[in-house]
Amino acid sequence: MTANLQGAPQPPAPPNFNIANVLTVIRLILVPVFIWLMLLPGVKAQVWAFAVFAVASATDKLDGTLARRLNLVTDFGKLADPIADKALVLSAFILLSLHWSVFWAVTIPVLVRELGITLMRLVLARRGRVMPASRGGKLKTVTQIALILLLLIPWEALVPTAWSVVRIVAIVLSVLVVVITVFTGVDYVRQAKHPAAERKPRP
Repeated sequence: MTANLQGAPQPPAPPNFNIANVLTVIRLILVPVFIWLMLLPGVKAQVWAFAVFAVASATDKLDGTLARRLNLVTDFGKLADPIADKALVLSAFILLSLHWSVFWAVTIPVLVRELGITLMRLVLARRGRVMPASRGGKLKTVTQIALILLLLIPWEALVPTAWSVVRIVAIVLSVLVVVITVFTGVDYVRQAKHPAAERKPRP
């Protein structure tokens, strides 16, 4: 029975051209569009930047769900998806800091964590190890996107009376983003080191 199972043909690999990867490519294309809109003056451009970021963020959740449920996980998707995610979020934080909407004290830890962990994942992947996203990592993504969406809305132009409340919420979210970003970054490093200790040869 074991021999039959071992001799059974493996299911064909999903094609790179599939709905999940198309959504990932769309997100990659939306990144320069978002950056261009953020560099334009005026409230209208900022509203469009908010809309583009919201759509791109939605594709991030959707492409992963479709890839898993429809068995559309490909090597291209594994590479392109995190690149698209980081490009979108990091460009948003940098541009918001340039506009003085987000403190650099928030953006710099996010940049260091995201680039550092991404580099570490690539190194581990070359060694045959895959680090799945943790619950903390998913919470980090949610808080980052929530902060970005909150600050992309031109509150002072659209709803001036709400800005005082929005500012307090933004400060609280900023603190959460830094804490969760740093904590999950340290946790990923710990996870990366721990298995190496477990694989030491026994006496």
